[in-house]
Amino acid sequence: MTKIKIATEWLESCAGCHMSLLDIDERILELLKYVEITSSPLTDLKHPPEEGVDVGILSGGIGNSDQEKKAKEMRKKCKILVALGDCAVFGGICNLRNFFPKEEVLNRGFVETESTSKGKIPKSEVLGELTDQVSGVNKVVKVDVYIPGCPPSADSIYYALTELVNGRIPVLEGDLLHYD
Repeated sequence: MTKIKIATEWLESCAGCHMSLLDIDERILELLKYVEITSSPLTDLKHPPEEGVDVGILSGGIGNSDQEKKAKEMRKKCKILVALGDCAVFGGICNLRNFFPKEEVLNRGFVETESTSKGKIPKSEVLGELTDQVSGVNKVVKVDVYIPGCPPSADSIYYALTELVNGRIPVLEGDLLHYD
């Protein structure tokens, strides 16, 4: 049996969703019989392979041009795209920035903070440009599977991955579906 190839990436988030993925604990060994993790922020391989993957998993909202580009790249390189966690599904806590103009956010973050001395807003080609609003992944690309939660439970993630391994689109219900 050919293993299902999975790539993961986190965008504007705290990494809690990827920590929940690791909280699958020993069940990850069972999954690894059926899946190959080709790239992840938790490994040295950071980008999905050129030939693509079966399942792409994005955690985090989209809050800058670099994250938007990563979401589009993942969508292009995967057959099924999973939005993992409230930030990817709704924009999550990162949406709090949406109450302020981006110029005000940048000024507060780089110039006005209590610990900043002679601060200035950085400008560089390697830094993504802040978007006007933070959004869930589905505002930029088509999402096939949503796993909400902050973070989603390890059980919800494990269930979704085993459903995908078995060729089914997961439907989260009951205790597996929560919005904390």
